[in-house]
Amino acid sequence: MTQQLWPSPAKLNLFLYITGQRPNGYHDLQTLFQFVDYGDSLSFHLRADGNIVLTTPVEGVANEDNLVVRAARLLQKHAGITLGADISLQKHIPMGGGLGGGSSNAATVLVALNTLWACGLSDSELARLGVTLGADVPVFVMGHAAFAEGIGEILQPVEPQEKWYLVAHPGVSIPTPVIFGDPELTRNTAKRPVNVLLNTPYANDCEPIARKRFYEVEQLLSWLLEYAPSRLTGTGACVFAEFDTESAARQVLDKMPSWSRGFVAQGVNISPLHRFRDVWLRTAGKA
Repeated sequence: MTQQLWPSPAKLNLFLYITGQRPNGYHDLQTLFQFVDYGDSLSFHLRADGNIVLTTPVEGVANEDNLVVRAARLLQKHAGITLGADISLQKHIPMGGGLGGGSSNAATVLVALNTLWACGLSDSELARLGVTLGADVPVFVMGHAAFAEGIGEILQPVEPQEKWYLVAHPGVSIPTPVIFGDPELTRNTAKRPVNVLLNTPYANDCEPIARKRFYEVEQLLSWLLEYAPSRLTGTGACVFAEFDTESAARQVLDKMPSWSRGFVAQGVNISPLHRFRDVWLRTAGKA
């Protein structure tokens, strides 16, 4: 059981508005998170000696700095757990793409090890731990599509349409500080109630900066917009086009420029991670 693959899904920001900036430099947001049925996966082998070992190091990231290891140690300390784990990560979500890969990995570690170590913490408790690792971690921990405010940690479950998406990577990585540090970034979009935002055409305040500073993003978005409504996700670099059917999305994927890469996935309002955990718990209960 402990070596099954636990999903670590990607997310899209279906819209993203920046409504202010705090004295500490963080930005206040209004954004809509939805998961897609595509992502990384992690497996866990429990250890009796308390050590946390990442058996698949990520190039350029020291193990001690990896969110996978940090999340495991955070939960271990908080719950007073003496067990450890060997953790293997199968990476598919592009890094620096705005798809939340690192945050999703951390959330999967918290949710999976809370289950496997029998810590007994609720998702809400795990989310409070997770926000210390990153502002996007709580939405992955809670496992439901959400309207988010604050720095992204104040969550309200919502039910956006579960459309099909062509998610495309332009071949560049955009560090988040590049976008948030740009003096031309819009930081004063008016706050609006969620019911208004859900019924207003979606946009992303970060997109004009990404298109201005990264020619590849501009080029790819301009190409996608010929086929379907398309936007930047998060601070980029990934962009996505929305479709009503899988076949329509795949037809455009087949035409993608050779210098970019992408995948087709469906938006889902319940995280694949939580669906997997529920099945795991039911199976374990029968054992």
